[in-house]
Amino acid sequence: MEKLTQETVNFTEKNIDRIAAVFPSAITETKDADGKLKRVVNFDQLKQMLSEEVVDGDECYEFTWVGKKQSIIEGNRPIRKTLRPSKEESKNWDNTENLYIEGDNLDVLKLLQNSYLNKVKMIYIDPPYNTGNDFVYRDNFKVSKEDYEEEQGLFDEEENRLFKNTETNGRYHSDWCSMMYPRLQLARNLLTDDGVIFISIDDNEVHNLRKICDEVFGEENLLGVVTWTKKRKGSFLSKGIISLTEYLLVYAKDKSKNIGIYGGEPDSNESQPIIKRTNRISELKIPANTINTKLEDDIYEKGLYGDGINPIELIDDIEVKDGLIVNEFRIKAPFIWSQSMFDEQLNLGAKYVINTKNLQIRVYRIYEEGSFKGFGSLINGVEIKGTNEDAYEELEKIFGFKKLFDYSKPTNFIKELLNGALHFDKKSIVLDFFSGSATTAHAVMQLNAEDGGNRKFIMVQLPEETDPKSEAYKAGYKNICEIGKERIRRAGKKIEEELKEKSKEEYLFAEKERKPLDTGFRVLKVDSTNMKDVYYSPSQYNQQMLLELESNIKDDRTDIDLLYGVLLDWGVPLSLPHITEKIGGKDVHFVNDTDLVACFEEHVPEEVIREIARRKPLRVVSFS
Repeated sequence: MEKLTQETVNFTEKNIDRIAAVFPSAITETKDADGKLKRVVNFDQLKQMLSEEVVDGDECYEFTWVGKKQSIIEGNRPIRKTLRPSKEESKNWDNTENLYIEGDNLDVLKLLQNSYLNKVKMIYIDPPYNTGNDFVYRDNFKVSKEDYEEEQGLFDEEENRLFKNTETNGRYHSDWCSMMYPRLQLARNLLTDDGVIFISIDDNEVHNLRKICDEVFGEENLLGVVTWTKKRKGSFLSKGIISLTEYLLVYAKDKSKNIGIYGGEPDSNESQPIIKRTNRISELKIPANTINTKLEDDIYEKGLYGDGINPIELIDDIEVKDGLIVNEFRIKAPFIWSQSMFDEQLNLGAKYVINTKNLQIRVYRIYEEGSFKGFGSLINGVEIKGTNEDAYEELEKIFGFKKLFDYSKPTNFIKELLNGALHFDKKSIVLDFFSGSATTAHAVMQLNAEDGGNRKFIMVQLPEETDPKSEAYKAGYKNICEIGKERIRRAGKKIEEELKEKSKEEYLFAEKERKPLDTGFRVLKVDSTNMKDVYYSPSQYNQQMLLELESNIKDDRTDIDLLYGVLLDWGVPLSLPHITEKIGGKDVHFVNDTDLVACFEEHVPEEVIREIARRKPLRVVSFS
């Protein structure tokens, strides 16, 4: 029988396990503050094993800042918190597979490690850009509230969550880097091996973010940097360089396992050159009646052709008759194709053409099934109706008034990324842990409606209070989470209505071919552990303590609270369906039929135990 730990994974211990598996001689023991032995890494030994000579004192290339080590420790440190369900704020609780989680995203990322390790196919985040006016997370909870007030801090109910990172702060860049580093480390763990992360950023921190991501994901896993045109026009009052763009850093968890980012279907009706002047000169042998041409009927003698920039050498004379080169010939040029590639495409039915006397060969190539174009490094927001202005208009149409939310991303922009990363995986999970106004959730539902997908989203957002002077606050939205949840409700309803407005035949066909569109979401909120404040881990209990305790569960916690605590602890997805049955007068919870069965009542009679056993569940959890 296993005892539940009721705390997140201790990544320091996990990392020691990994090192021990490869370098067992680098593991030693020391005593902790209580005098108990614990395993630690002998770093001097580890460094020596990784080098042919002593490396102490050697210079090396590295990226660091004030507080980096503390940020790593903070990311690895386990927490005793849980996620509590809020059915009344959810939509379609029983059937939805989407999640909306309220709380500090560092806590949430830790809590999701068991249930969603290696299960998220795509992450998109739009973190604070560190412009000097952004609020960033403060993860060192040892600083006093008075110290934060000096930094114009903001506090939630638990205090010390956000502070305004102004340029006068001596740790301006360091605090931002310390905020991002542990979150990206934890996020990487959640990605599937072929998963990808997109991070929006502007000029203020793009250089530092790239260095952080190179370290967390590996610079070899950079897929590219995408530029997004965010505005139709800039400010006429600006005297410097007018900002019209932002950036996306795109990293794979493992580039070798990622098939690439989809950029559209290749067009066999569009010709492309097979000559590139920067390539080395090579020779191709062209069969008779292979090249179509616009050249006049004549015999063209061997020799040099072209404009000097793209030199072409005919090794044999060619004869043109009725728009076709009718004889076999050889030709030298800086070809990008080899002879085998040329012949392979010819056998597949590719069409080759020469249109001018420069003798530049072009091809209408044949693509294999499943081929696609790569994702472009430029997203033109104006062309796709995905600019900042479009984002403002979207929110205005959804909510019915202006200035609801600053810096929301447009749905079409996010949808481009979703389609790029998930075009061939329409049942995957998408995570956004800086959810804001929940554009990502909106885009997921919209794309699913368009292509019949069943992608699921997990939105994470700290319930930051809205400014009492803002239009959002006046409209009744006291924090950002209230805006995000309401947007998902309204956007989902609108998408469902648009589907039904299509022809009845098309709509019915779509319903037969796919699962019903999921526009619901389960709301979960970060809270303290379900255990009472005087808490001991299972290994710390002794028999006398157990006899003296009536219950170590907090009085305000329900069975459903406990159930979700168990799901987190045992790594069960939080979106699985669950029902409650009365068996022998006791409430018994069944998650995804028999994936997990739980009963949190005292004195469970034998008949209940026998009935649970008869169902043959994979896991069983009981109160005692």
